Amino acid sequence: MSETPFGFGLPPEEPENGDEGKKKGNEGGQGGPANPFGFPGMGLPGGAGGAGGFGGADNPFAAMFGAMNPNDLGAAFQQLGQMLSYEGGPVNWDMAKDIARRTVAQGTADGVKDTSVGVAEKSAVEEAVRLADHWLDGVTSLPSGATTAVAWSRAEWVEATLPVWKELVDPVAERVGAAMGGVLPEEMQAMAGPLLGMMRSMGGAMFGQQIGQAVGVLAGEVVGSTDIGLPLGPDGKAALLPLNIESFGKDLGVPSDEVRLYLALREAAHARLFAHVPWLRSHLFGAVEGYARGIKVDTSKLEDVVGQLDPSNPEQLQEALQGGMFQPEDTPEQKAALARLETALALVEGWVDAVVHEAAKPRLTSADAMRETMRRRRASGGPAEQTFATLIGLELRPRRLRDASRLWASLTDARGVDGRDGLWEHPDMLPTASDLDDPDGFVHREQLDFSEIDKMLGEAAEKREEDGDDKK
Repeated sequence: MSETPFGFGLPPEEPENGDEGKKKGNEGGQGGPANPFGFPGMGLPGGAGGAGGFGGADNPFAAMFGAMNPNDLGAAFQQLGQMLSYEGGPVNWDMAKDIARRTVAQGTADGVKDTSVGVAEKSAVEEAVRLADHWLDGVTSLPSGATTAVAWSRAEWVEATLPVWKELVDPVAERVGAAMGGVLPEEMQAMAGPLLGMMRSMGGAMFGQQIGQAVGVLAGEVVGSTDIGLPLGPDGKAALLPLNIESFGKDLGVPSDEVRLYLALREAAHARLFAHVPWLRSHLFGAVEGYARGIKVDTSKLEDVVGQLDPSNPEQLQEALQGGMFQPEDTPEQKAALARLETALALVEGWVDAVVHEAAKPRLTSADAMRETMRRRRASGGPAEQTFATLIGLELRPRRLRDASRLWASLTDARGVDGRDGLWEHPDMLPTASDLDDPDGFVHREQLDFSEIDKMLGEAAEKREEDGDDKK
């Protein structure tokens, strides 16, 4: 479990004017943590952050009250009022988008800045996806799911994926928002409308900051739209990020066109699965939401802070949040939700791993090396593991991914491509967590034929319609 909520946060930025900037930024401060509410770089006009916007103040509240130019006091309160006047959902997504874009603009830790995608890069991505789809035709019965292939910059990835992040994050943020509003005694809540509204606004800003920072950092790591095992992009689009693919393959010793093609295979395989298994997306998102519903917020920490809040020490709230508020409930329902989510994601990733390897092995000399690189990337805390661990306290177990891949490969040997892919026709046909522990038992077990059941139900429905027409 991360020490901070969602595990996201930005380190304080170095001021552009060196030591002089540090001196100015410390005026009026009393030596507390650098950023009390975890809002990185949220400078206030005339304060240590400079000329407003997200300037880079170490402590926006200290800057406002300790080093504020009186002439700018009105502007500072206006900006703070705009932040506190947010009346949307549990996450301030406008703030999240802005911070994500600013994070992308700063570049990655290795100094690589985002760039627009050129014509040659777009053409290379389109050709890689076209060839990848052709190769996949021979190893899966699912037809192509990519109607278009697109090459995205990091900023374009942020814009395209934010709607899906909203679906993933809002269920958790709802629980935290409710907890923040429930820390006051009932008799006080009726009289504390403005305070509760402010707490909700601050909560929305807090989540917006942290999610925006997370998405912005992730944009510098992902190579496509399906790195986390969920369809983050629009339907029918296979998307790759040429700049990140270049960074990913830099030290692999593999030709760049092979790296691009292998990653195109993974993106195209995900696209097939999500396009032609109509229940899969809602199944996965439902599992995420089901797990989120079982997350327990430790309100005792919030109650302590609210009861002992010292106006001169606003960092108390952030310290409480850093203590870790999110704990999964230890109930049978929560354990079942966790198993459902882990297994569903493992089955998706395992299937993609198996079919991509089958397609790449005869054609790419680097197939084995690329496969192991991707597996290690996931196991060592790549985008998928880090994102889920920080969003909802869930760490995907790489062992499950490997087990799932072996199971799908065994199913191919035992039942052929059609028999393997036919299991995606209905969620009840898929392997369970216990089946991943005993793949041979599942492979050789007699399976229910849901196609016959669906046929019978369809015939019954048609008969009812005919009977209804006869009575008219």
